[in-house]
Amino acid sequence: MTEPPLRDALWGEFLGTALLVLLGDGVVASVVLLDKQADWIVITTGWALAVAIAIYVAGRLGGGHLNPAVSLALATRGDFPATRVAPYWLAQVAGAFVAASIVYYDYADAFRAFESKQGISVRGAMLDGKLDGAAAGGAGVFATYPRFDDVTRNVFSEFLGTAILLIAVRALTDPRNTAPHRALAPLLVGVVVWSIGLSLGGLTGYAINPARDLGPRLASAVLGWGPAVFQSHGWYFWVPIVGPLCGGVAGTWFYDLTIGRRLPPAEEPSPTGRMAP
Repeated sequence: MTEPPLRDALWGEFLGTALLVLLGDGVVASVVLLDKQADWIVITTGWALAVAIAIYVAGRLGGGHLNPAVSLALATRGDFPATRVAPYWLAQVAGAFVAASIVYYDYADAFRAFESKQGISVRGAMLDGKLDGAAAGGAGVFATYPRFDDVTRNVFSEFLGTAILLIAVRALTDPRNTAPHRALAPLLVGVVVWSIGLSLGGLTGYAINPARDLGPRLASAVLGWGPAVFQSHGWYFWVPIVGPLCGGVAGTWFYDLTIGRRLPPAEEPSPTGRMAP
């Protein structure tokens, strides 16, 4: 199959990731800065809908990866050209950076009110090795910060969440499995992200997407929080990059080795006792 022109694919990844972060960071800003209620339910729901909408809008151009972990995982099994991985990553991080900057501009008055209420006079101030203030002094609107300073478990949490994401995505897009109608797939991917957030996301903020975390983190550094966004929580910033990249590859291959290799061809009926597609 002929690949779409790279420029079109990169535009799709840039735009899709930007929309994802615009809506995702936007819901976090609404909860943190405007003190909306039912915070975790609102945040996880907002991110789930953001994923679904972003894939619907831009998925056809670039494949709807919107996540470096997805691009890398598909490349390791030969479903995606390895030469496109780095350009996709750049487009995804750039889209996330731009979207986070737009969120900041939109919520600028809310940031100032939040800082006044919290008594934050200097952005990026550190206390005991962490960004001082609620929600990492406001920087938590953009990137993720862990609940506990346990590096091993934090890496595992990001690894696990991303592995589950890729297992589910592989199942939803595998015609030999109970794959849904194509038009429903983006919505169900959003449901998967919602489930991961509700069940596993509280420990690290479930980045499960290096671009979703790194792009906004870079934006927050530029917008006033400075190098503290990388130094905070014991230089935590690498965890939501490495954990998801490894988890995505592991989840993809786990699906292939434990489920994919045992599925009957798509044209055959489901064996007795299995739910028909």
